[in-house]
Amino acid sequence: MIEIPEANVLARQIGESLSGNEIVSVVAAKSAHKFTWYYGDPQDYHDLLVGKRVEGAAAFGGQVEIKADSVRILFSDGVNLRYHEKGGKRPLKHQLLIEFADGSGLSASVQMYGGICCFREGEYDNVYYRLAKAKPGPLSAEFDREYFAAIIHADGADRLSINAIMATEQRIPGLGNGTLQDVLFNAGLHPKRRVTTLTPEEEILLFESIKTTIRDMIDGGGRDTEKDLYGNPGGYQTKLSKNTAGKAFSRCGTTIKKESYMGGSIYYCPHCQEQ
Repeated sequence: MIEIPEANVLARQIGESLSGNEIVSVVAAKSAHKFTWYYGDPQDYHDLLVGKRVEGAAAFGGQVEIKADSVRILFSDGVNLRYHEKGGKRPLKHQLLIEFADGSGLSASVQMYGGICCFREGEYDNVYYRLAKAKPGPLSAEFDREYFAAIIHADGADRLSINAIMATEQRIPGLGNGTLQDVLFNAGLHPKRRVTTLTPEEEILLFESIKTTIRDMIDGGGRDTEKDLYGNPGGYQTKLSKNTAGKAFSRCGTTIKKESYMGGSIYYCPHCQEQ
C-alpha cells in the first residue's frame, strides 16, 4: 500500500526518470478491476494526456501526483507503479499504461483496491485529496508538538486507542497502519493503549518517533514490505510487519506477535511494548 514513505520515494523516482518526457500514448482500464476507482471516464485519459510533458511529481500524504502541463495524474492506496525502459517488457494486465516519446513507459496495476485519477488542474475535488494537500505532513515544520497535541487531545480522542487515532479518519494523511507499527515500536508503545493513558513524556516520545521513523523509511527507499518504481523492495527493514511476525526480535529475543485489530493487523513485541 502507498503510505507516506512510499509516496515520497515514488514521487522522487518519477521525477528522476520521467521529467521532461512527452506522453505519446495512454491505455486506461485495459484489465477490468472492480475495485479500481477512476475519475471520470478512463477512456478519455488518452486524449487528455497525449502531447503533455511531465514536469515532475509530488507526494501528498499517501498519494502520488504527476504534473503533466495542465493535467494531473493521481495514484493512491494499493496502486503498484512500475517504470519500463525502452524496449522493456510491459505487463499484460494493467489499469493504466503510459508510453513516452523516449520509448520508456509507466504502468499502474491494482491488486486489492486503489485510485487512478486523471484530471485538469483544479478540476478534481475529493475529500482525501483535499485533506492530504491541506494538512501539514509529519516531516514539515508545521507539524510541531502543538499541532500533534491537538490531534491526540481532540474531542472523542479519549475513547480511542493510539492505533485508532493515528491511522484512521485522515488525522495524519498517509500515516497508514503499516508505517505506524514501527512508529509505535520505536516509541515503546502498544498499539492498543488508550490515548488517555499516555504520560506527557510518552506523548513526546510518540511525536518524535513519528518524525524520525518516517524520515528513516524515506531515506531507506521505503519499507521492505513494498516495492519502488523499479520493482525493488524498499531498503528500510521493518521491525514489525509480515516479514517479522512470528520471529524472535533480535534486541530482546521475544517473538513478534500479530493480531487482528480494527479490520486489519497489528504487530508488537510483548516485551518492548507492554499494554
